[in-house]
Amino acid sequence: MNAVIQAQARCYDDFLNYLISHEKLSPHELKRLEHLQQSTDEAIPQLIVKLGLCSEGDVADALCSVTGLEKLTSAQYPLDNPLPDCIPKRFLLQYHVVLLSDDAQGVTIATMNPLDDFVLDAIALALGKPLFLKIGLQSDIDKAIALQFGEQRSEMDQLLAEEENDDVDSEDLEHLKDLASEAPVVRMVNLVLQKAIELRASDIHIEPFEQSLKVRLRIDGVLQNIEEFPVSSAAAVLSRIKIMAKLDIAERRLPQDGRIKLKMLGKELDLRVSTIPTLYGESVVLRLLDKENIVLDFSALGFSGQHSAQFFSALAQPHGIILITGPTGSGKSTTLYTALKQLNTAERKIITVEDPIEYQLEGVNQIQVKPQIGLSFASALRSIVRQDPDVIMIGEMRDLETARIAVQSALTGHLVLSTLHTNDAAGGVTRLLDMGLEEYLISSTVNGILAQRLVRVLCEHCKQPYPAPGKLIEELQRKGLIEQQEAMLYKATGCQHCGNIGYRGRQAIIEFLPMSVTIKQQVMQHEQARIIQQQAINEGMRTLYEDGLMKVVQGVTTLEEVLRVTSEK
Repeated sequence: MNAVIQAQARCYDDFLNYLISHEKLSPHELKRLEHLQQSTDEAIPQLIVKLGLCSEGDVADALCSVTGLEKLTSAQYPLDNPLPDCIPKRFLLQYHVVLLSDDAQGVTIATMNPLDDFVLDAIALALGKPLFLKIGLQSDIDKAIALQFGEQRSEMDQLLAEEENDDVDSEDLEHLKDLASEAPVVRMVNLVLQKAIELRASDIHIEPFEQSLKVRLRIDGVLQNIEEFPVSSAAAVLSRIKIMAKLDIAERRLPQDGRIKLKMLGKELDLRVSTIPTLYGESVVLRLLDKENIVLDFSALGFSGQHSAQFFSALAQPHGIILITGPTGSGKSTTLYTALKQLNTAERKIITVEDPIEYQLEGVNQIQVKPQIGLSFASALRSIVRQDPDVIMIGEMRDLETARIAVQSALTGHLVLSTLHTNDAAGGVTRLLDMGLEEYLISSTVNGILAQRLVRVLCEHCKQPYPAPGKLIEELQRKGLIEQQEAMLYKATGCQHCGNIGYRGRQAIIEFLPMSVTIKQQVMQHEQARIIQQQAINEGMRTLYEDGLMKVVQGVTTLEEVLRVTSEK
């Protein structure tokens, strides 16, 4: 082995050690990689991305650390090729190299693998000039090559062009299976999933209409259009997803639910799949549960201040019920899991009943509800109390029977956590009364009710300050949120770090209603929710709107975001 090959091997070792030390690559995956590398000519970085062991960003970061080279962003690639006739497009695509600039000092190129000396030597020899290297993501380089060589179509457009959809009978199931297994359709679905992961989407909506099949992503709680397929591809795309989720592709008249487990871009993903028949076909929604990105930390979720301290105090009680309320998508499940993580000690036995189990928690006994075999929330709870638990988590209180068992569990010394679908904390009391639960049971078991919403967090790289309007200053002073005469607010602008949205990530705004003596008396008297709410405010409760205003003043989010998710003006 000569000195050049030895040096190259050492660089690859450093690259792999970086990925392992930063927990991007496991020793088991490394063995698999080494085994496959023996039967292919592909370089290690390309193979890692191809197998989905790590994301393109992780590979680029590792190579930057090893080589000290600069990593490019997607906006830094030129639209024109500085030397269009020197290197063939096929070679550039095969080795993921793109030319950036040409001057008297030499040629600057971007590559996804700066450790491949043979490829770099070949380019230098062909150009007859010194090379200056930068590191890019494989997908960014391939897009730049396509643009430089006049190929304006996206990869998705090219796949749609490849797909040959003859007007065949869509009722032919065998043909549909074959169609869903064809390479263009498989790659189309994989591209949608990949884009959802890269954009940090929580849901993928695939919706058939008369003229097209629309694909939308929910990013930080807001839907955005990303693709439109021709309506002729709808049957193949939807069938591909149903095959992945092990659903019946012949059944199109009834809703179906399934799951997909896969590894993509180095991430372990669990996708919940829901289909429902609509006017022009089946609408599919995929919920992406990224186990790596879930943050089970109250401070990171946006919990702070006195009302948060009251919630933590209620959580520390040995028995009683704590309810978390809010509409779908308000982060109730994440708050429940964070609370369970905090309560999860060797001294406590925790059992949950969920539908579905979204995240697996080490040391917590989790039960998946299965109504088709008679395992409902109520039947599971009846068995749970004989398991001697300390903490019980119920995914949702949906009926009176479940609520009664929860109350009995709280009365017999258990701490019970659950969720309700209401608009505010005080509405949780009236919701329980509407279910038929007796008022004396509510007042004697409920420790507190937490209401929450999620607001988008401003991107730290591009948020722009501006002085708060005078009327808002007066409102903030009247509510006791600030004392000064001036305050700076921030607005979303958009940059490459946030995908030109202006926001990146979400935090919770909350209100916590502790069950004081006066509020318990109001519950016994069946007072309206607004009266209970006002009493809690008189006792110091900060409303969702007020907590949102505090985050606006702190520069966490915008006033528009708070008004989007709260009803109070």
